[in-house]
Amino acid sequence: MAHRAQPVAAGLAAAALILALAFGTLGAVAWRAEGFGALAPADWAAIRFTVLQAVLSATLSCILAIPVARALARRNFWGRGLLITLLGAPFLLPVIVAVLGLLAVFGRSGLISEGLTWAGLDPLDIYGLPGVVLAHVFLNLPLATRLVLQGWLSIPAERFRLAAALGFTPADTRRVLEAPMLRTVLPGIFAVILLICMTSFAVVLTLGGGPKAATVELAIYQAFRLEFDLARAAKLALVQFALCGAAAGLAFAVSSPAGMGAGLDRAVARWDSATRHARLADGFWLGGATLFLLVPLGMIVAQGLAGLTDLPASIYAAAGRSLVTALGSAALTVGLALPMAMAACRLGPRLGGAVQAAGTVSIAASPLVMGTGLFILLFPVADPVALALPVTALVNAAMALPFALRALATAVAEIEAGYGKLADSLGMSGGIRLRLVLLPRLRRPLGFSLGLSAALSMGDLGVIALFADSSQATLPLQLYRLMAAYRMEAAAGAALLLLCLSLGVFWIFDRGGRAYAEA
Repeated sequence: MAHRAQPVAAGLAAAALILALAFGTLGAVAWRAEGFGALAPADWAAIRFTVLQAVLSATLSCILAIPVARALARRNFWGRGLLITLLGAPFLLPVIVAVLGLLAVFGRSGLISEGLTWAGLDPLDIYGLPGVVLAHVFLNLPLATRLVLQGWLSIPAERFRLAAALGFTPADTRRVLEAPMLRTVLPGIFAVILLICMTSFAVVLTLGGGPKAATVELAIYQAFRLEFDLARAAKLALVQFALCGAAAGLAFAVSSPAGMGAGLDRAVARWDSATRHARLADGFWLGGATLFLLVPLGMIVAQGLAGLTDLPASIYAAAGRSLVTALGSAALTVGLALPMAMAACRLGPRLGGAVQAAGTVSIAASPLVMGTGLFILLFPVADPVALALPVTALVNAAMALPFALRALATAVAEIEAGYGKLADSLGMSGGIRLRLVLLPRLRRPLGFSLGLSAALSMGDLGVIALFADSSQATLPLQLYRLMAAYRMEAAAGAALLLLCLSLGVFWIFDRGGRAYAEA
């Protein structure tokens, strides 16, 4: 039927575009490499450091998330909901802003170093591996905590009631109930964070501290931007794609559903946590995690307010370019995700699953790999620098697509299950079906998807670092240049401006979607 073919065709076209972007750029990189050849010792060092810092960061994030998530799961206190909400903030926080906040606390001139100097000790030096791991834990500990917390909350209250009736000690509860849950959820969480850390460019660019702390993505940037050695950049891009593909495959392979069964949705009462020792331990972990996450954010605000008066005019121009790019990226993200979600619903589990898999393939494709491939493709026919902002918006949209697609695909499937047959019987198809049936009920996930993709694009320091000159720089790139020039007061003001813009665009879109949905 024609009305069924329309969303399917649009969704397949969107999936084909993403596949072409991911594998077409990879093919261009492979073609430009002119044979894989031997990697230099510096390239092997970058590969080893990439894997080392990612493994350390993912391991520490998961280990620290366990006691924090346990404390949140078994304690009910004033502000608990707000704390859980704040745990989602670092995911929207621009990486370059997070780095500046960490430097304000842990850097050579930070709060801790000032205290050490006052005590007659040497200041901290977080550049290199320690700084990279610290920043990754700061950014990913909240994500790991939220995911582990979901695992804890998935254990039905009846299991804990039965454990109490059987006289389980806290050690028995950990062994029989909590350990099996952790064995189920932790491998997938570890693999996801491993992938995130492998593709973290801005952290290593600002905190790497030298050639010994260079990841593959930083080596791509140096080969491309500083040396203009496209062949080396292409070879490294292939290596990065292979690493990310392996990490993404691991994430999908080890993901498994929870096996605790269903309960009666009763509130969980934790008799095993009533001891003084348990209360002190939970307070320690919650207090420590709160300080670790909120003190750098507070320093960003405090120093940024003082630095707002020192901002050059170029910062505001860069902020405007960032905002335009973010809005374009958000529109592209939803423009791709919505038809793919509709096509996945129409095509059924097998073919629809293939469409959704095509939408998530960008997880394995590093932004710098895509950027390198697009530069190679555009260079013979156009000036890539002149197209820096559109290319950045396109790549950012591809990287945000998996999150938007997951939110929209579930919502579209629920709407079609509830209203699809009625819409078919009324002959509603095409734009009418979209306008009257889907869009009014998709405002929540659409608002969330637009806000998330816009916020992620606002704070991105990846592809734009490859392409842009001084006239095309976005706010994150200008912020990095201020930091490199040791203009830290102006950098703090720019960081606060970037933080407000990133959180602001997310709030406007997300709140707008929820407001219309409640009308």
